[in-house]
Amino acid sequence: MNLRDIKKDIDYILSAFIEDCSLVAAVNSKVTEETASELMDQAIDLYNELRDKVGKPDGAPRQYYNALRKEVLERTDALYEKLSAAVKKQA
Repeated sequence: MNLRDIKKDIDYILSAFIEDCSLVAAVNSKVTEETASELMDQAIDLYNELRDKVGKPDGAPRQYYNALRKEVLERTDALYEKLSAAVKKQA
C-alpha cells in the first residue's frame, strides 16, 4: 500500500459521501438543506483531518497506514449512519 493510494481512497470515499448528501437533499424533500449541509461540513472536516494525518505517520508506517485506512472507513460509516438517521427521522 502506498501513500498515493491512501490519499486517493480518502478523496474518493469522502467525495462519494458528499455527493450522496447532496443527492438525498435534492431527492428527498423531507431532509432539509441545513441537515445535509451540516453532514457535508462534517465530511469536509474529516477529509482535512485525515489528509493531515496522512503526511504525519506516527510509529511504524505499515501499521499506521493500516490503522488510518480503517479509521477512514469507520468514521465515514458513522457519517452514513447519521445521514440514514436523518432520512428515517424525516420520513
